Amino acid sequence: MNSETTYQIQRIKKKLLLAKEIDKNLEVFGADSHVYVLSETAAVDDIFEFEKKYNVSLPDCYRAFLLHIGNGGISYQNSAAGPGYGIFPFGENVDEFVYSNPENCLSQDCFIYPKMSDEFWEESIKNIEENDDISEEDFEAELGRIFAGILPLGTEGCTYYYGLVLNGKFKGRVVNVDLDRQKPFFAFESNFLDWYERWLDGITAETVIDEKDLFNYTLGGSTAHILDVFVTAEDEETKLECLQGLLKKKKIDSQTLDILEKEYSLSADKIQKKLLQILVKFDYNRAYPYLIDWVQKDLLSVFQFVYWYAKDRSLDWLEVIKENASKINDDETFNFCTYLLKETGTDYSSVIISFTSHKNAAIRVTAFFALGQLKNKIDYLETFILGLNDEVNRVVHITLQALEGVNDEKLLQHYKNIAVRFPKEQDYILINLNHRLKAFGLTNETIKEIDTDSY
Repeated sequence: MNSETTYQIQRIKKKLLLAKEIDKNLEVFGADSHVYVLSETAAVDDIFEFEKKYNVSLPDCYRAFLLHIGNGGISYQNSAAGPGYGIFPFGENVDEFVYSNPENCLSQDCFIYPKMSDEFWEESIKNIEENDDISEEDFEAELGRIFAGILPLGTEGCTYYYGLVLNGKFKGRVVNVDLDRQKPFFAFESNFLDWYERWLDGITAETVIDEKDLFNYTLGGSTAHILDVFVTAEDEETKLECLQGLLKKKKIDSQTLDILEKEYSLSADKIQKKLLQILVKFDYNRAYPYLIDWVQKDLLSVFQFVYWYAKDRSLDWLEVIKENASKINDDETFNFCTYLLKETGTDYSSVIISFTSHKNAAIRVTAFFALGQLKNKIDYLETFILGLNDEVNRVVHITLQALEGVNDEKLLQHYKNIAVRFPKEQDYILINLNHRLKAFGLTNETIKEIDTDSY
């Protein structure tokens, strides 16, 4: 083990103690599970045995972690302190990604790679996702091919896992894996120890003020260090990773924001957008004119940044929304538009109603949901009636939910039409219909027998 790794291990041990002291209330995600505990280090013989059994050679940094920092703990499945719910005990949970014959899969070269395209990934999983007749044996073989050479490291919960590349060009890299087979993505760091130390820096760097040199090693470290790396970096990936590190900070001083604002004026595209996001988070007033500039080129990002970091200023954007509503044609932008509208505390119906007849069904769903949030929603009965007669089941479903508390007899004929249209349950429509009919003493069956005009 070289001197650089030895020093890094010393730093990590120190930062683990600092993290436990700083996060006394266990507020960091997963900390209430792992409690910053690591058990005794692994034995050299156990590592040799594992390598022989699986025909692999562990990446040096992961080996150093096991031999000099710790192995296992008290978290989920006895995991050690680490990102998410921690780091699995060595040699355990090797079949999280591939259920059968992990011995063969772990020894293969890693199939996936950083910056792989969406098209490459979709083609890679096509046989699993589209072949309804695939046998269990072939399904397992496909998983083994896709996740070859990746050792499960730990989990963030649900289907989200970390893995360590054991073989091939990217040996030693940490990769984020979704068992639901969303596209994996690689961590920025080149090895396990850098990845682990960055996690610790994210907890400790902003609090420890008397040992600043301790945090000049990762992009989770001190703001000054991250800024230095950003300014000197020549590639976009590193610059974006630096900015992501800054974005995770709890606070940034005004002098640093001055520098970032100057960088904003010199940047473009992805880097400029990330800089804008940082400015909005830490100084909304400073960012406001730049947000206005972005309205014409990326309305979604403007809505997102304001909602995430300055939702109490949503009213500032009411006129902007009204002026640009006709340009909204994708459901995600419309979703964030409605989030901001709700935060304004105004009657935003004049903006929403036109979207209830939008050609995009997902937008119609959101529009009826948003309309249903208004206290005066009974004033828009005719619009809701359009939703009850929509050709898309999900729109009918959401309109029924939106009409909670509206017990106008004009709705009965349309409720009857729904009962006839859906003799059997589809997409939770009948259960919601019955919720609305309960106020009238009716059900989806009894309403078919009445004259709604005289009821």
